[in-house]
Amino acid sequence: MTQPLTRRDVLRQIGSAGAAVALSGGVFRGQSSDIMVGGLPVEIAVSPLSPSTVRLTVLPLVNGAPAAIPDDGGVAQPEAAKRVGARRTADSFRPVEAGDLVVRFASQPPTLHLETAAGMPVQRLTFDAQTPEVSFVLPRGPLLGLGQGGPQFDRKGSTDRMRNGQGGYQLQTHGARVPIQWLVGTDGWGMFIHHPQGSFDFTGSEGKFTPAISGAAFDIFVVASRDPRVIMREYGRITGLPELPAQWTLGYMQSHRTLSGPEEILSIPRTFRQKKLPCDALIYLGTEFTPSGWNTRNGEFTWKTENFPDPKRMIDEMHAEHFKVVLHIVIEGRRMSGTVAEPCTSANAVPSGRNAEDRWPEDRNVACYWPYHKPLYDLGIDGWWPDQGDGLDLASRLARHRMLLGRIAAVAAERTAVCSPQKRCCWHAALRRLSVVGRRAVQMGDARDARADRHQHRSLRHSLLGH
Repeated sequence: MTQPLTRRDVLRQIGSAGAAVALSGGVFRGQSSDIMVGGLPVEIAVSPLSPSTVRLTVLPLVNGAPAAIPDDGGVAQPEAAKRVGARRTADSFRPVEAGDLVVRFASQPPTLHLETAAGMPVQRLTFDAQTPEVSFVLPRGPLLGLGQGGPQFDRKGSTDRMRNGQGGYQLQTHGARVPIQWLVGTDGWGMFIHHPQGSFDFTGSEGKFTPAISGAAFDIFVVASRDPRVIMREYGRITGLPELPAQWTLGYMQSHRTLSGPEEILSIPRTFRQKKLPCDALIYLGTEFTPSGWNTRNGEFTWKTENFPDPKRMIDEMHAEHFKVVLHIVIEGRRMSGTVAEPCTSANAVPSGRNAEDRWPEDRNVACYWPYHKPLYDLGIDGWWPDQGDGLDLASRLARHRMLLGRIAAVAAERTAVCSPQKRCCWHAALRRLSVVGRRAVQMGDARDARADRHQHRSLRHSLLGH
């Protein structure tokens, strides 16, 4: 017959069960404190990308499941870094080895300490349990990075809204702003904040990053090295390596403003060659950026016949004088999506420029926008000056770059027969023949045109390294 349990027996069994749970690593709900960031419970994951680079993700929990990091193309190989640890509670977060680095966690406030295997500090990321801000250690020396434009050369002591385009920072003297959330501390670290987008404050004893939206997941890469070559190579590993521009884009390019008919247009390349002046390319602005340009109107791909009555003949004559020909194109809007490999459907079709109500479409599909370019390529156009991308969000700017660079390579392969018998095109070889010309986002008069030319190659380099 079973003996009745006494109060002492019950307490003894509860104590034994609690000890078993503690020894096994399990927890009762409410017995362990959740890691809180920005007022939300989160999961923190640690993933080494290489011996010197670790990926740290702070993922809000939604119905018990971690939020996903957006795949916006900003990371070259999103699945390359494999998790070696993920924790949701403070007391379960033990030091995690990630390549040559060690990640430690402290709970008050929630802080990630990154150290070398020898215990030397690399970086410290301090989150806030109630607000979305994160602070980090500034270098003793200069703070570099953040893309083209902005305060030179040490970023410390400044704030940065990370605004893209001509309104980013002191346009007349510093050119357009091409923000990239990539920082380099000159005492041996690099940090790339892939997500979310936000603003920086370097005016205090520590750096501070404030996301543009609350409740977003953090995706942060930290690189540790005393060798700047390693730091930059790791940045390439994170975001991908840029395509090299065509060789001719490194030479002098002559831009034009108002055009006064075909005779004047053709007289300029002839004069360059007669006077033996070095010049590799001729750039023609679009109408409305100048009173009379190569096309009928901004955003349109129709030739202005008063200036180019026979475009093919004029382009052929310029090519015969060993010039490349580049056209200025303008796009307004907020979003660009899709790829050239997708079909253009009636639901996605929009005009190249303004619609019937004389408005620029907010959304534009790559598959439907690219075909406007193809007839001009077929005439022999060598490259584009894509302008007015200020209003596009990050993913849209990347979609635009991919559209132009990818299709340029494919068209160049067709034009120059650099494909194998299996029809596999050599894109790297093709890109040496055709290119996108990245230039400052605005022209502000003839006196400033020369300054825009000086910014030209730097803009291309930084814009392609960024999104």
